[in-house]
Amino acid sequence: MGIDLGSRRIGIAISDSAGAVALPRSTIVRSGDPDRDRRSLVELALEEEVVVVVVGLPLSLDGSWGSAATAAGLEADALRLLLEGQGIPVELFDERLTTVTAHQALAAGGNKERKRRTVIDQTAAAVMLSAWLERADRPA
Repeated sequence: MGIDLGSRRIGIAISDSAGAVALPRSTIVRSGDPDRDRRSLVELALEEEVVVVVVGLPLSLDGSWGSAATAAGLEADALRLLLEGQGIPVELFDERLTTVTAHQALAAGGNKERKRRTVIDQTAAAVMLSAWLERADRPA
């Protein structure tokens, strides 16, 4: 399961059982209660029987950690604590330019701006998860 953490929305993508294809799954609108949002993510991970959760790490273009990357790291740590008892590891993965790539893909697919806004977060999560799946050194 890939997660694109935003300040207002959380995009979620799921891969097929073979780990070959990443597909947009859903978007969670932030409730204002981080614990509640995390519980929603844990419930979804259990429902989808995921084997790993990949959280997008929004590094700066130069590769440094800014405030968004630090926040994502803290969020991943909190999710890790909730999921470790379920045997589901949590990894961080560089998500630089995934939102740009997602916008370009949606526009190329003929999606209108209004439609793109409703699915951009989950599409960005799918772009990030797809890149993670394509890594040669990922766990089997």
